[in-house]
Amino acid sequence: MAKRDYYEVLGVDKKASEDEIKRAYRRMAIKYHPDKNPGNKEAEAKFKECAEAYEVLSDAEKRKQYDQYGHEGLRGAGMHDFSRMNVEDIFSMFGFEDFFGSVFGGGGRGGRGARRSGAARGYDLETGVEMTLDEVASGTEKTIEFTRQDRCPDCNGSGSAAGTQPIRCPVCGGGGQVAKGGGFFQMVSTCPQCQGSGHVVQTPCSKCRGSGRVPKKRTVTIKIPAGVHEGQGIRVAGEGEPGRDGGPNGDLYCYVRIKPHEFLERDGNDLISVVPISFTQAALGASIEVPSLTGTRQLKIPPGTQYGSTFRIRGQGLPDIRSGRTGDELVHITIETPTNLNDRQEGLLREFAKTENRNVSPKSQGFFEKLKRHFGNHS
Repeated sequence: MAKRDYYEVLGVDKKASEDEIKRAYRRMAIKYHPDKNPGNKEAEAKFKECAEAYEVLSDAEKRKQYDQYGHEGLRGAGMHDFSRMNVEDIFSMFGFEDFFGSVFGGGGRGGRGARRSGAARGYDLETGVEMTLDEVASGTEKTIEFTRQDRCPDCNGSGSAAGTQPIRCPVCGGGGQVAKGGGFFQMVSTCPQCQGSGHVVQTPCSKCRGSGRVPKKRTVTIKIPAGVHEGQGIRVAGEGEPGRDGGPNGDLYCYVRIKPHEFLERDGNDLISVVPISFTQAALGASIEVPSLTGTRQLKIPPGTQYGSTFRIRGQGLPDIRSGRTGDELVHITIETPTNLNDRQEGLLREFAKTENRNVSPKSQGFFEKLKRHFGNHS
């Protein structure tokens, strides 16, 4: 399914400011929040769609690439795969835990949305890979370049300058959460001081400015099996973002896009080609060349071939990704009407037309006889 325009998703103008985009995201996130739409998978999908749009439009560089090249401009930008993320992770990713907690009570999901201290797996990323039908037929290897937020090499991801260490958060005592209220009713939310990490950086690293992360270009080579389909994802384990506090990396998902072929169109494991022939070839029969993934092939056209006839060439399709069985090529025939006839050609056709009244196919004869009877009865 084609992605919607990100500005349309958030309901903002293309000239919207950073604050307007943030407000729009919050508004849409509240509208489609899972707690407001329990059990509604469509609402959850839209919630994640809003998060994807906000990730791009809130980042100046990604927004510039998107404005100039559209969704294609984000290839290799290390986009997060929100479809595979928990709603709680999306809260913490943008630092909106306290905002959603104040709206729905307790970190967005009854307190579970608050970021927890301790090791946690990194976020998954997604990117695109383009293939030709020839590559789909045989399988291939692709080199993928993308950018991810990696551990800062200067501070090893701690965010602290060399020779210093983060300290335990004085507000939450290292737990990453704070409780508000007293007695029977309490609201637990992410600590506003440490954002749920349980520690704070006193002397920030100059390279990453205390975040512990810096953009890093990555190059990986992936094997893509024969028979892969449009939109199918290839998982590359451990190539997502690094985990927090020593947690494992997430994964990278490379989603396949198949380039249109000049002569062939895919239908499952079959390939379809549309081949025009002349009306004389259709009437008298002929041997013609038709396109295939392995070059042109000879196809015998029998006399009397009709417009729209389909011929099957066995084993000239694509392999099934599971069974390996190869599909067929289906050749659809169209018949071209001649134009710009010379005098001799026109004369021959006129002579042929005179014979048609004495040699009409049963189907045509039946049609015109019915036509005469219908209008004859109404005269």
